[in-house]
Amino acid sequence: MFENLREDWRTYDRMVTRQGLWVMAVYRFGRWRFTIRWRWLRMPFSFLYKIFQVIAQILTGIELPCEVTLGRRFRIEHFGGIIISGDAVFGDDCIIRNGVTVGLKNTGHRGSPTMGDRVDIGAGAKILGPIHIGNDVSIGANAVVLTDVPSNCLAVGIPARVLPKRKQRSVILLDMLADQTSEDRDAHACR
Repeated sequence: MFENLREDWRTYDRMVTRQGLWVMAVYRFGRWRFTIRWRWLRMPFSFLYKIFQVIAQILTGIELPCEVTLGRRFRIEHFGGIIISGDAVFGDDCIIRNGVTVGLKNTGHRGSPTMGDRVDIGAGAKILGPIHIGNDVSIGANAVVLTDVPSNCLAVGIPARVLPKRKQRSVILLDMLADQTSEDRDAHACR
């Protein structure tokens, strides 16, 4: 737990005023209590976690249950209106912003999104259902993502359209030189 808290402290630029850091501390405490084997010993910590979680939700507007699987260096960039379902999974170096919902598509049907590494989620985005988001994906502000998004893509719109990320100009020129024979590239396929 303390190793993760130290990493969270560095992720949030060592600023105790960051509400995301508060939520992460409560999340880490909630995860840590599961390491206590004996139920009767774990019960007071579970009660304390539930109190801390409610206080954190009221103060920050962020719902992050301890059942969520988070990778390293998870960052909540702006606070308020963030709801994450308990069975969601995030990879390393993910960033979310205010108004984001990551959760179930339909009431009564289990299954929340699984995020890859380095996923950047814009303000107000909704990512719903048992879908997979690849590595290095950017999800635009207010996008509603209901289908899988391959790695190295951008998801924008309602419902979200999946677009390839633009490469840097030098990388494009090198690609053109290396493969001059294939002039007709598929603009819709994400690489």
